[in-house]
Amino acid sequence: MSRVYGGGGRCVIVVGSFPFVVCDVFTDRPLTGNQLAVFTEAQNLDDATMQALAREVNFSESTFVLPPRSGGDARIRIFTPRRELPFAGHPTLGSAFVLAELRKRDQIVLETEMGHVPVAFGEQKSRSRPAVGWMRQPTPTITPFMNEGPLLDALGIRATSLPVEEYDNGPRHVCVAVDSVETVAGLRPDMARLAELGSLCVSVFAGHGAAWKTRMFAPGEGIPEDPATGSAAGPIAVHLARHGRIPYGLQIAIDQGAEIGRPSKLYASCTGTAERIYTVEVGGSCVVVARGTFTLP
Repeated sequence: MSRVYGGGGRCVIVVGSFPFVVCDVFTDRPLTGNQLAVFTEAQNLDDATMQALAREVNFSESTFVLPPRSGGDARIRIFTPRRELPFAGHPTLGSAFVLAELRKRDQIVLETEMGHVPVAFGEQKSRSRPAVGWMRQPTPTITPFMNEGPLLDALGIRATSLPVEEYDNGPRHVCVAVDSVETVAGLRPDMARLAELGSLCVSVFAGHGAAWKTRMFAPGEGIPEDPATGSAAGPIAVHLARHGRIPYGLQIAIDQGAEIGRPSKLYASCTGTAERIYTVEVGGSCVVVARGTFTLP
């Protein structure tokens, strides 16, 4: 049974009780990585209720699992506390982990607003070492970033080691490569000035070979700093390959989140040529830390 309540032009459909799972994504240890709430039976929820629940949970994203429409195993909708996203990395990977566990599957195909995203899982090594899931991400569109000066000023960065470019795979990611991991760790961005640049996800990273460190700032999205950004990891690999810092096909490991107490580990690779990107894949582990039920009277 459901009823409608609200006021001031807003209307929320209340649907009794429904289950959710909380998991930490891009980590193999509880209480690290990036938090995610997965509402596993969201077919009776309307847009306003999903947005209200995402605001109530107040993680960087929450996902809502719906029946498939076009041949996938499930459809997901992704909400920040402020708005819906067409695609995001850690919500997609975390949702796939939760559904694979529920359905006893080693592969899950999720329908997102950016198309189908297949996620395949390796074998779990032990009870204390979860499997790694790999998702095939949407191929980003790439453009020069036109506000480089104000962006670098807001970040407190004097120089970059590669061109600053924007990668759009649903969210808008700006890739900023710098000279050292110490520079990344020492960043103290002006969040107000960053927010003035709009709904951007700004990744600042450094490293060499297969080992990289990044921090991601998105105050315009209500996220001062993100502990693990799966949708940015793919563009980072693409950016590095396009500019000759890594070979196409190399799997890189990306550390993120230590500065905000949520250390995370992401893996990424891409295939292609200077003229065309063929595939973008991002991987990581996930740990379920809580299960519960929301009951709205």
